[in-house]
Amino acid sequence: MPTLTLLTLTDSFAAAWPALAAECGLTLATVAEAGAFDAITASVGLVVGAGAEEELEAVFRRVAPARLEVAAVGSLPDHRLAVSLVRAGAADYFALPDDYELLRSWLRERAERLRSRVTRSAFADAQASKYRFEGILGASPALVSALERAARVIPHAAVTVLLTGETGTGKELLARAIHYNGPRREAPFVDVNCTAIPDNLLESELFGHEKGAFTDATFAKPGLFELANGGTIFLDEIGHMALPLQGKLLRALEERTIRRVGGTRAIAVDVRVLAATNVDLAVASRTGAFREDLYYRLNVVPIELPPLRARRGDIVPLARHFLTRFAADYSLPRPAMTAAAERALMARDWPGNVRELRNAMERALLLSGGATLDVADFPEDGGRGRSGGADDGLPFPASLAAITRAATVAMVNFCGGNKSEAARRLGISRPRLQRILDHTDSNGGDAEEIA
Repeated sequence: MPTLTLLTLTDSFAAAWPALAAECGLTLATVAEAGAFDAITASVGLVVGAGAEEELEAVFRRVAPARLEVAAVGSLPDHRLAVSLVRAGAADYFALPDDYELLRSWLRERAERLRSRVTRSAFADAQASKYRFEGILGASPALVSALERAARVIPHAAVTVLLTGETGTGKELLARAIHYNGPRREAPFVDVNCTAIPDNLLESELFGHEKGAFTDATFAKPGLFELANGGTIFLDEIGHMALPLQGKLLRALEERTIRRVGGTRAIAVDVRVLAATNVDLAVASRTGAFREDLYYRLNVVPIELPPLRARRGDIVPLARHFLTRFAADYSLPRPAMTAAAERALMARDWPGNVRELRNAMERALLLSGGATLDVADFPEDGGRGRSGGADDGLPFPASLAAITRAATVAMVNFCGGNKSEAARRLGISRPRLQRILDHTDSNGGDAEEIA
């Protein structure tokens, strides 16, 4: 519970403080001299000098460096005294008994603010524990190098970081670890998936809009940059952002201001920008698919997360970790893995990386029902079944879903990694293209949109 800390120069109103503190949800504590305020946190302070008002200004000259709000209490309703005390460092001045209700209101507001701060701090502690680097499992040199580089930028709250790597390598997990272990940890972490929001809405989502900016804008709305103010904004899949919006993002990063859609006022924002992509932005900038100036602005500190096939020594420890975690989540016995199963896991290329391995372990735990997991519990196709393959003698994959994905991958590569352009050429939406690449397309490759 927050504390009301008192420094009393006289005994005036002494009987009132316990009841007032309890009414405002504060515990009561006293200090003997002004310098003691410097060591106190989670508190609001009062210096009571009713009858000794002439001493208050000198006291506040010593209180000024304190980390908490301290108000003055006297008995003289003197405007000039109030001004001089505020200039000396007092948060406010209250003349009792006339200002008793004002003082109570002021204390209640500060107490609520302190409780909110404690709640935010507790949430940040929980998130920091959840996303600490120790939670990013692996001992391969490439992963350790990436984590060491991230650790070096964590204390620098304004540094922009570009996270690169294949889908499923843990870019969002590392972004959250950077935020929740850094100086902005108690401020918001706002994540934006640039492929999940249509191009025509993404500008409004990022920067907000004013009332009447477009047909459905019936009220003004702050954007995600404003909501992240003081904290971190994570721009995931930034390599797929449309070119016109890239220019507006570059201006926001350079000027540290944003302008709402339909607005004329520049709004200052203080955010750390973390961006992630599985597109090679250097290549995309050379082909014109991504702005070169934005690429250099984002690429202040690049951190590349290695694919799972490049850290095979981490596969089995990760698999065991996921088994333990999911067994606890589902209240099931944790099965062991045979040596053959572990060798089979290490031999696979895992195109979906850690995300694919995690899903495989969850599926095996739920479907096996045995005390031991063997090779058969980890089918290559994720247990979906096959209608043919290379053994059929065909020069192409035998399932329509596999053909669709192969064509999609080829088109993305042809377009230099630009998924928006690839989706346009294939005649499908960009979200559907992403689902095909992630093996999560519910249509299984049926010709819903493919021309």
